[in-house]
Amino acid sequence: MDKVRTPPTNMNMKRAIGYLGMAVIGGLLSLFIHQKFIAPPAPSATAATGDTALPVRYVNLPGPAGNSLSVPDFTEAAERTVNAVVHVTTEADVQRRDPFADFFWGYRQAQPQTQIQRGAGSGVIMSDDGYIVTNNHVVEGADRIMVHLNDKRQFQATVIGRDPSTDIALIKIDAHDMPTLSYGNSDEVRVGQWVLAVGNPMNLTSTVTAGIVSAKARSINILQYDPSRDVFPIESFIQTDAAVNPGNSGGALVDANGSLIGINSAIASTTGAYTGYSFAIPANIVRKVAADLMEFGSVQRAYLGVSIADIGPDQAKEIGLDRPKGVYVKGLSQGGAAENAGMKTGDVIVKVGNITVDNVPQLQEQVGKFRPGDAVAVTVVRDGREQVMDMTLRGREGNTSVEAGAKAASRSVLGAEMVPATAEELKALHLESGVKVVNIIGGKLRSTGIREGFIITRIDREWMREPKDVLRALDEKRGGVLIEGVYPNGTKAYYGLGV
Repeated sequence: MDKVRTPPTNMNMKRAIGYLGMAVIGGLLSLFIHQKFIAPPAPSATAATGDTALPVRYVNLPGPAGNSLSVPDFTEAAERTVNAVVHVTTEADVQRRDPFADFFWGYRQAQPQTQIQRGAGSGVIMSDDGYIVTNNHVVEGADRIMVHLNDKRQFQATVIGRDPSTDIALIKIDAHDMPTLSYGNSDEVRVGQWVLAVGNPMNLTSTVTAGIVSAKARSINILQYDPSRDVFPIESFIQTDAAVNPGNSGGALVDANGSLIGINSAIASTTGAYTGYSFAIPANIVRKVAADLMEFGSVQRAYLGVSIADIGPDQAKEIGLDRPKGVYVKGLSQGGAAENAGMKTGDVIVKVGNITVDNVPQLQEQVGKFRPGDAVAVTVVRDGREQVMDMTLRGREGNTSVEAGAKAASRSVLGAEMVPATAEELKALHLESGVKVVNIIGGKLRSTGIREGFIITRIDREWMREPKDVLRALDEKRGGVLIEGVYPNGTKAYYGLGV
C-alpha cells in the first residue's frame, strides 16, 4: 500500500528553515577555517630576500575528506638556485715517506714520495664575474682547485682569502655573466620555516633537499681555537633537518624563495653521513666575511673587548634577572670598546643594535657583522635596569680602522698572511725578531713546505721584523733565497725559495 503524502505543517516548515540556517553557518565556518589555516597566504605576503622579494608559492594537493591542502612549491626556488651552486674539487700534493725505506736506508737517505690527495665540496657564485663562496675546510691545503658548473663547464680557481674562524673561503674563476644568488637576511630566519639545501653530496651534482629550520645560534664546537694561527671561532649555526652529506660543504641553504640564508658547513653524525642534523653559517656572517676577503684579503674583525659567558638559572637569580637571558660580562679589556663606553664587569648584554642576544653564539654572530671603527649601540642590564651604550668597536690590536697595507700585500704576493711575532713569542723562543706566518692560502710559501705558525727569522742571513721586510727581501733577490725560522714548539727549519 502506498504511503499517504501529507502537506507540511508549520512545525515542519520551522524545522526545515532551521536545517537550512545550520547548513549556511557550517559552510561559512568551513570557508573561514580553510582561508585562515589551510589556504596559501595572500600574494602580498613576501619573505625577506636580498635583492628580490618573491611571494612564497603554494600548490594544492588532495587532502582528507575531499578537502585540498596547500603546501609550499619549491620548484621555482630550486630552479633559481642549482645553476648558482658549483661543484668544487681539490688536489693537494702530500709528501709521504716509506717506513720500510726509512728502516733500511735511514731517514736522510730515503726520499719522500709525492702523493695526490683529493677532496670535493660545493660553492655558491656570489658575483657575475666569478667570485665564489665556499667553506675554508673545502680548499684549505689545496694546491689545485677546479670549479665545475651545472652546465658542465670547468674552470681553475684561485683562493682570494680564507677565514678559519668562520670556516668561510672566497675563491675566484675567470668567467663572466655567471648566475648568482642574492643574500637573504639570516637575522629574520625563523625556527620552523622551510629551507632547501643545494649542493653536490657524494659527487651527486646539483642535488636539492628540503627541510625546516630546527634551531638558530647553535654552537657545536667544530671550529678549533688556535691563537697561534689567529683562529678565534665564531659559531652561530642555523640548524636544519634538510639532508646534508659529505660534498654539501660550501653549498647553499636557501629559503622558499631561493634567497641565500646560509652556507652549509657541517653535520652531526656518528657515522660520517647524514643522521638528521645539519648546520649552516648564517648569511649575514657570510656576506661580511666574503666582502672583507674580496676587498682586503683578510677579515676585518671587530671586538667589544669583553670576556663573556652564558647565564644559567642559578646565576640569573643571583644577579636579579627574572629568567636566564643575555650574556654575562666577566671582564673587560683595558682600553677596549666596552670599557671606553662605560660597561662594567657584571653587566648583562641583551642587545646589539636592535637584535636581542640570549647566548654567546648570538652575541658573536651580531658583533661579527661589524668592522673596526663601526659605531654600534649595545644594551645592557645593570641593577635591574636597561642601559644603552654607544661604542666604537676596535680590532684585536686596538685599531679603529681596517688593516690592509702589508698584510693584504703579503697575501697577494706570497699567498700567505704574516704578522710580526709578539714579544711573548720572541722571548719564549729566544729570538731577536721574527715574522709569523698565520695563514697560507697557496702560492710561493706553500710550495716551499712552510706551515702556518712558522716564524721567519732571517732571509739570506738578514733579520726580519715586519711583513714588509719579507716582501722587500724577496723583491730584491734574484735566483734563490734561504729562509730561516722556527716553529712554536722550538723546531728550527730552513727552506729554499726561488724568486
